Amino acid sequence: MIGWKPGKMARDALAVLLGGLIAAIWATPIVHRDPCSAIANQTWVSPQNVRACFTSFSVETDIKENIIEVVNKTLAFHTSVNYQRLAPPPFSNDVHEDILADLARISSQKHASDFDFHLDLSRAFKRLNDGHCVYINLCYDYKHVHIAPEAFEVASAEFGEEIEWWQEALPGELKGQLSSLSGAKVLLIDGVDPFVAVNANALITGGYQGYGTRQNSFFSSYNRAETGWVYVMGNFAQQSLPLIDSVILTIQRLGSDKNDTIVLPYRSRISPSASPWRDAASLRVDNCIATNSTNGVDLYAEADVTSDSERRQQPLRIPTIIEVRRRKHHMNALVNAEPQQSGELPPRLTPPSALNGSSGVAQFHMLNDSRTGVLALGSFSASSFKNLQRSLLDGLQGLKEQGADRLIVDVTNNGGGYICIAHWLHRLIAGPKNTTIPQAGLQTQTRAGPLAQFIVQEIASGADPENQLLYNPLNWEFANNTPFPASLDWLYPPVEKIVNRREDAFSQRLGDECQPFETDPPTEALFDPKKVTIVSNGRCESSCSLFSIAMSKEEGTKTVVVGGKADVPQQYCGIVGGQSTRFADIDTEIKTAGLKNHSLAPPDFKTNSIQGITWRLGFGIDDPSRPEEWQDHPADVNLPLTADIVNKPIAIWETVARNVL
Repeated sequence: MIGWKPGKMARDALAVLLGGLIAAIWATPIVHRDPCSAIANQTWVSPQNVRACFTSFSVETDIKENIIEVVNKTLAFHTSVNYQRLAPPPFSNDVHEDILADLARISSQKHASDFDFHLDLSRAFKRLNDGHCVYINLCYDYKHVHIAPEAFEVASAEFGEEIEWWQEALPGELKGQLSSLSGAKVLLIDGVDPFVAVNANALITGGYQGYGTRQNSFFSSYNRAETGWVYVMGNFAQQSLPLIDSVILTIQRLGSDKNDTIVLPYRSRISPSASPWRDAASLRVDNCIATNSTNGVDLYAEADVTSDSERRQQPLRIPTIIEVRRRKHHMNALVNAEPQQSGELPPRLTPPSALNGSSGVAQFHMLNDSRTGVLALGSFSASSFKNLQRSLLDGLQGLKEQGADRLIVDVTNNGGGYICIAHWLHRLIAGPKNTTIPQAGLQTQTRAGPLAQFIVQEIASGADPENQLLYNPLNWEFANNTPFPASLDWLYPPVEKIVNRREDAFSQRLGDECQPFETDPPTEALFDPKKVTIVSNGRCESSCSLFSIAMSKEEGTKTVVVGGKADVPQQYCGIVGGQSTRFADIDTEIKTAGLKNHSLAPPDFKTNSIQGITWRLGFGIDDPSRPEEWQDHPADVNLPLTADIVNKPIAIWETVARNVL
């Protein structure tokens, strides 16, 4: 995660990798007739024992067929299926997964256990390197395997009394000296150069098209959450499935010229959100079966007891635009299959008290040069859309009033959120101009498969009188930014394309959905965009990507990626999309439109599963004929990490202010 040189890891960067690796308890797998009862009602267990439980479930043919059918039919709504068969440069080496062909293979393949089937399916989706399009089974995923975060103080706060067990697990003279591992240089992982492990992880982590960003996911980092500053564990410190029991590290501790080789066993921590179980049967019943939130619902089932056919025969009610064209705040957020455990960023690394206007994920600071303001924006989502919108306006105006004429926007580990907040922030910074009015974002398209066309036909005929559905034409505008009429069958005729030698069909282009904003923006730019720098570790997703791309390509804003291997190109943003959604939301559209019994409709999940898709795809700025998802976003500056700045937001901002702005 630093300016790496081939075959050599920078001294301070290794502090990030090992800044608090924790040895777990040596554990021998327990032999038990029911391996799931052996780990019941425990918090920390051996990964071997978790695997023994998971692999004890045989494949149930009807469950496997159900999962394959749901994900197959839901992919008909995913915009990038054919693009992902072979992405164009710069992602041609990173995205080349034919997910439909893989599903056909998995469907016919024999698997030793239900867990092996899940692993095969999960890895197939991860090969898309698309954090919007994933498959998660909560029966298995999110029971995390941990080694500790960067520093001893973080590990102590996160793992509590378990620390004492790990202290005693260290060998020889290191026993009880866990804190001495902080800052150590990692020379070898499992006997080979550390980047062998980094690159192996990058091949299976998924989530990001850019290889450099997937490398960075291996290491620890920070993020501004709504409740405070958090320390984000990297993929080395935690993994989503219990597949690895231990790692052999050769390290050199700070102040020592001696190399230590130690074996660090992993430990599995059962998620606190998991329902308690006694044995294999109760684990399956309480954690693996579909819940009330797994599948969609018919939004009019209780309010309207008339049959679908009767409802279609009733006079069509088309309310006035004032009645139904209410503003909706569409989300574009990561559906992340990676582990999400995080601890608190230590106080010594945390930025000082924020300025007025700060609220939750949006924190404002003024650097000591008295001219550089900072917006630390951890997400484009918050518990209140209106409060986040107001906070961004008040905070930026406050910086300007204090004399700031330069701005750093730190979006490290920003997973996206409200699309219109991305438009809003662009408009606030850049002011009113042709790149922000009438639209500050990208034109988009949805996929126009047959079932999607049927949904729109039903809605245009009156199936959604209260405008609750995603496909309702009243939510969208023509490419010239004029509203669709309520009865418009806007997916007909579909726009036919050939994508990677396959026929495909999409909607017409969609225009703005955010303006006029509910809060009036300033009548002039708050900052010169060319005096703005966007900083991240490349993990800037969805709506964060939409904002960063628009600012970089349209306004000339500089972009900085912190960390990363020096010989690997760094993308300043991750997956772009245009709008993401989930199976449950698509299922709600299908059920409410009265189409659940259609042969193209996916059945309900029988398992406790989540499937994400990209529902809208944004078109490019430099090349409007192609999706922005597949265009290059190279960072202007790759800032190497050193011991002076690693995981220290203020130090990173000051370095950027001196050397980039």
